[in-house]
Amino acid sequence: MKTSNPVLPLGYSAIPPGALVNAVTCLEMRTPPVLGATPESSEFSLLRWPVDDLDGYRALYRRVGEDLLWTSRLELSDEALGAVLSDPQVEIYVLQGTAGPAGLLELDFSVKGECEIVFFGVVADVIGRGVGWYLMFNALLRAWRDPVERVWLHTCNFDHPKAMAFYQRAGFRPYAYLVEVIEDPRVTGVLPRTAAPQIPLIVPPDATDF
Repeated sequence: MKTSNPVLPLGYSAIPPGALVNAVTCLEMRTPPVLGATPESSEFSLLRWPVDDLDGYRALYRRVGEDLLWTSRLELSDEALGAVLSDPQVEIYVLQGTAGPAGLLELDFSVKGECEIVFFGVVADVIGRGVGWYLMFNALLRAWRDPVERVWLHTCNFDHPKAMAFYQRAGFRPYAYLVEVIEDPRVTGVLPRTAAPQIPLIVPPDATDF
């Protein structure tokens, strides 16, 4: 996450045609939470992602994140994505259900004393069934497994409307706001135009094939 740009002035700021503005909230916890009993599930299990399955990873990443406008992993070359999947300081898990992959979790321990939950999400078919808590419970077990001083993540206004409350119930506390400006992936072609219908698609005047 790049955070070295200048602080925005108060008031309204214009953005380039074809871009999107994303309001980001960073959340953290600095002590291990009291998790209680392990959630039982006969339908789901959490497995490490095979480092050589690039196409499968991209497919699951799309299923989980397309309507949230997740794009960063889709923009990586095979070499760059392979480096992420095989990084010894990164742990990537699939929430495997009886009907197939149902969720994605990525933990990054590359900063000493910290764990970032980089990606966390489940497919639309299982939302509302308690699967998110099963995934978060296991994420926190793994994040605090080794000595760290904090675990953190970020969410944004593209996320599920209940995401913020979910993270706070899990024990995370907001500590910073950021503004992200990105090229709309539905304009660049990284995602289909039908992705994230809840987010208006404003086509720039010079766009073609629209």
